[in-house]
Amino acid sequence: MLPRLADAEIVDYRPAVELERIYPLGSIRKISGQLRFDGQVAGRGDVTAITYQLPVEHSADEAFTAAREALQQQGAQLLFWCQARDCGESSLWANEVFGNAKLYGADNGQSYLLLRMAAPADNTLVALYGITRGNRRAFLHVEQFQSSTPLGDLLPTSATLLRELKSTGELELPMLTAEPQEPWITLLSRGLNLDSTLRVTLSGDQREAWRQALVAKGVRAARLEAGDRKSPGLTLELIR
Repeated sequence: MLPRLADAEIVDYRPAVELERIYPLGSIRKISGQLRFDGQVAGRGDVTAITYQLPVEHSADEAFTAAREALQQQGAQLLFWCQARDCGESSLWANEVFGNAKLYGADNGQSYLLLRMAAPADNTLVALYGITRGNRRAFLHVEQFQSSTPLGDLLPTSATLLRELKSTGELELPMLTAEPQEPWITLLSRGLNLDSTLRVTLSGDQREAWRQALVAKGVRAARLEAGDRKSPGLTLELIR
């Protein structure tokens, strides 16, 4: 699923075991001894985990980005993506979520991503966690969850859609081939309005219908232009 990271050392490997698993879809914190986050994906299935220590010439961000891009090239859909302090406390990700103290580092040196693989492997999730520790050593943790039951509909957060758009310059949504419908209208409008300075092009057969739907949800019309990219669904591209 992921190519072996060049010169990276495997420092922890956990073969497939059946577990109840919860993956956060929001910043994590602890309140009254309980782990709290805004959303989650939960289920039972086989979990495989591997942790890499990266060579000194490579950063956690580089490895994290390469892994994300490799998975997206396989059609994986981003469900939740956070970076630095937007993720919450690194100690909670390391100890409470992944149960691996090697992953504890500075809060501003972390990245977390949860993806869903494309059909027919769409009951598989992949979690990525990159961290740079206080001694400047960088780690990438990769966890694969194969659910024993169908995962059903899973939607990304609005902030994740915005982060993908700003980080990669585009947002491809091939599943949106029909006329605009909820909840995607709300997800996209909220994401775009998290940064009202951004302007985008919309491409796809239904681009004008999407433009009108987003404007009706409060996105300024001046921020949305028609694109000419051939797209099976809806594609947003950032206007630099």
